Amino acid sequence: MSSDTIKHWFALKVFFNKVVEMSAALKKLSFECYYPVKVEEKNVGGRMQRIEKPAVNSLLFFQSSISEAEEVQQKFDGKVMLYTYRLSRQPAVIPDQEMKVFKLVSSSGEQNLEYMDADAINFKTGQHVHVTGGPFQGAEGYIKRIRGNKRLVVAIEGIVAVVTTYIPSCYLEPME
Repeated sequence: MSSDTIKHWFALKVFFNKVVEMSAALKKLSFECYYPVKVEEKNVGGRMQRIEKPAVNSLLFFQSSISEAEEVQQKFDGKVMLYTYRLSRQPAVIPDQEMKVFKLVSSSGEQNLEYMDADAINFKTGQHVHVTGGPFQGAEGYIKRIRGNKRLVVAIEGIVAVVTTYIPSCYLEPME
């Protein structure tokens, strides 16, 4: 298999809060897409309805080869920006394990997740842990004290970080 046919995860910054529309457009082109959602309840005609919305209004992940990712950038120029490595300007490949853990945490159904710019958190200072129980079982990340509470930070380096609610120490196992 040539290196240009290998599928990787990539991230797009989607302009004008059009993540849902861009995801639909990429799915029509046969790309697998993912974006974290949050559920809001709204009163519609006296009835409460659950509505899913993107948790990060401008972030969309998709799986493709490197050349396909570059084609997506060209095709949707002005509507999206493909995340790239700073020095080489090549599309930034997201490691499968990072994406798997990010999806595990962001799709857990927990309501109090926070999303932050990954560069805004210094990950080298926290202890690397594995979560052994609870809704985030199987996740790996770093423990950070945020607003007085120990929380798990799971990041896709240089793109986004998701911060969980408090996780009891009995569910945490230190990693080497």
